[in-house]
Amino acid sequence: MITVAPTGAEVDKSAVPALPVTLDELVTTARECQEAGAAMIHVHIRDADARPTLDLGRLTETVRALREATDLIVQLSTGGAVTDSYESRLAVLDAQPDCCSLTCGTVNFGDEVFMNPWPFMRELYARTQERGIVPEFELFDFGHIAALHRLLDACGPPAGGHVHCDLVMGVPGGMPGDAATLVAAVAALPRGATWSATGIGRSTLPVMLAAQAAGGHLRVGMEDTVTFARGRAVTGNAELVERAAALARLAQRPPMTPAQARVMLAVPGRR
Repeated sequence: MITVAPTGAEVDKSAVPALPVTLDELVTTARECQEAGAAMIHVHIRDADARPTLDLGRLTETVRALREATDLIVQLSTGGAVTDSYESRLAVLDAQPDCCSLTCGTVNFGDEVFMNPWPFMRELYARTQERGIVPEFELFDFGHIAALHRLLDACGPPAGGHVHCDLVMGVPGGMPGDAATLVAAVAALPRGATWSATGIGRSTLPVMLAAQAAGGHLRVGMEDTVTFARGRAVTGNAELVERAAALARLAQRPPMTPAQARVMLAVPGRR
């Protein structure tokens, strides 16, 4: 399964003109990425000035537009930007996505701190269960894996009953993006869980290759890297998906369709 994370909340449009920040740009990107092999889209949105926002009206419109234009599983970020309030992040679920991210702990995020205390995690998880929204557990470090076990033990299985995680690797302050760390992290996951891996910046390729070899899935996109190779900027999200899909076929693990990914993740049909 290939997930594309096309925008994020950190990259500045003025510095990276290819970054999709308007709704039209995002929908065009989603279509191109589905054609290239993506099955799920991880969504951050921007306001009219290209600044990160959690505006509920814009989120709802974005979910609707992506569903009309593509078959992709629509996953909204509940992380937002590091400055967003807990209440704003909880309200993301009101846009009724198929999936949402759920980060399992606080982490130093470069020069900032990405706050995810236990009461917030538990409340967000309870709301996903109530609304039938499938969470993807974002794991930036080994303590987050322990917190995931604690959350499942305390609150039971997620909506749909299947646990899917994303190992976010290479963030300054989180776990490193290398094969040895990936193997150790996968060994610590809950039994029966599936997992994707995300390599940030220069760890993109090492993490992608290690995840392929270890039987995992992939997340790629301009949220995670804006450099395709040393000295060469990314021209668009589709080329990152195309590279991941080519490596998947080379490994004889061809990309899943959105329908196949829905079955694996137990995502309900909302179309």
